Amino acid sequence: MQELIRNIAIIAHVDHGKTTLVDAMLKHAGVFRENEAITERVMDSNDLEKERGITILSKNLSVHHGRYKINIVDTPGHADFGGEVERVLTMVDSVLLLVDALDGPMPQTRFVLKKSLDLGLKPIVVINKIDRPGARADEVVDMVFDLFCELNANDEQLDFPIVYTSAKMGYAKLDMTSESTSMEPLFAVVESNVHPPKGDAKAPFQLLVTNIDYNDYIGRIATGKIYSGKVKTGETLALIKQNGAISKGRISKLLGYEGLKQVEIPEAVTGDIVTIAGFDDVGIGETLASAEAPEALPYVAIDEPTISMNFIVNNSPFAGREGKMVTSRNIRERLDKELRTNVSLRVEDTDNADTFKVSGRGELHLSILIENMRREGFEMAVSKPEVIFREVNGKKLEPMEYLVVDVPSEFQGAIIEKMGPRKGEMTSMQPMGEFIRLEFVIPARGLIGLRSEVLTDTRGTAVMTHTFHDYAPYKGEIPGRKNGVLIAMENGETTGYSLDGLQPRGILFLGPGIEVYGGMIIGQHAKDNDLDVNPCKGKKLTNVRASGSDDALKLAPPRILTLEQALEFIDDDELVEVTPKSIRLRKKELEPTKRKRKN
Repeated sequence: MQELIRNIAIIAHVDHGKTTLVDAMLKHAGVFRENEAITERVMDSNDLEKERGITILSKNLSVHHGRYKINIVDTPGHADFGGEVERVLTMVDSVLLLVDALDGPMPQTRFVLKKSLDLGLKPIVVINKIDRPGARADEVVDMVFDLFCELNANDEQLDFPIVYTSAKMGYAKLDMTSESTSMEPLFAVVESNVHPPKGDAKAPFQLLVTNIDYNDYIGRIATGKIYSGKVKTGETLALIKQNGAISKGRISKLLGYEGLKQVEIPEAVTGDIVTIAGFDDVGIGETLASAEAPEALPYVAIDEPTISMNFIVNNSPFAGREGKMVTSRNIRERLDKELRTNVSLRVEDTDNADTFKVSGRGELHLSILIENMRREGFEMAVSKPEVIFREVNGKKLEPMEYLVVDVPSEFQGAIIEKMGPRKGEMTSMQPMGEFIRLEFVIPARGLIGLRSEVLTDTRGTAVMTHTFHDYAPYKGEIPGRKNGVLIAMENGETTGYSLDGLQPRGILFLGPGIEVYGGMIIGQHAKDNDLDVNPCKGKKLTNVRASGSDDALKLAPPRILTLEQALEFIDDDELVEVTPKSIRLRKKELEPTKRKRKN
């Protein structure tokens, strides 16, 4: 059985088609019935994944093709979820490196490829979207080869097989000139190039836990690859914790994968990827081993967080109106629960019992957590994201990001000009048809608030992607937001009459008929100072009618900020108030006199 198992992960930059390729492989392997209704991107099971069209959590499945059992892991493409990818790569024996036939290698391609090369995996390169207009498959293969050389791949890794696919249309071929209507060539390459999992089937049992989930019926469940030995349902195993402590427990359920479904299996052998229930305090990176001869496997190190923000109990005048979970105990319990499965997250207590410092891999990583919490009924305030500095040999170091901007050539000047004050250094500039690809190394601090400015300057045509590069000496001060804000002076409901008078002062974030409180931010000021305004003023009515005074008001549509945009917009003395129904911006200090005294 071990000889017929193939374990692969699909890795790529965001939007290069990983989940769509999994769909095509499932269809070809006959996992779906002829008449079965299939949703697109079937692996994106979480609501947020479906809405945003991105993969956030890595997922397992397995398909049978001929005599072979192929275990496939679909991984996220965003750099913020890199912790998921690093863990998963320890479970597999090869990776399908997916590259877009037009875009070529992108920042996250470099990141995930470096991780897999360091682990000694031999990738199979899949050039996807070959049916896309402007596809340049041969050129992209050369770019991928250059990237392998740059990342110091060994000779065996450089001799990678290449498959050309259109995951959307469901076909693969081994060279661009041949015809194909199915994914068969891809399966053939996987079966002949991926070696079966190593490990001694007769040795004592060992499994490294790489994923944790929770099931309401059977409790905590741990997923991982069996490194040696075999295991049966009901067997007693030893759990070896990270600190070396050993406890024993019994397997209540042993689950394997058949297509997308988890099914109960009586036993599993070396090399298979399985899920085990029965150990309530199991953690990621720990080992489940034979009770007679418990021996730990090496722990998987995960890159440290680069950004932190404070989660604060909501104390605004509207606190407790919309959320069910509002106390510090509720928030602490939810963060502890998240820590069990989210390996890249860190939570620390602060001097204030109502404030928790939460650190993650990037703004998106933390904003997904906040979005999930508000959907579960939580209410809280969140501070501006801050970069985590390090001190090495008395020197202050800060995280740097590798940034790639694809932009029409007419806007390249505006982008280069933006990078100067933000301490970005250009490393490369390449023409790509009508677009130009600009590559920079920039402090992580410089990325906060950059996306919205770049989209405004390029009329929404720029495509920005970034990934963690390295730590480098502190680059000096970076200027913050240029504009001040419009702050409501009193509690009440906004009126169209009042907002019409405020329109020339800046950009409004809300329309008429919205409840506000004193200290809440209602818009962006056109100048660089904050301005207290009254958006609730009603029109004084008289019994005299004058021409022109009864004209209909023409209010410009307000700028509605998403959670990510709100986190990028706020300054150090401001907070984002997050509830299940609303996202509001506010000053930390709501009283105008106290605020002025502090400033």
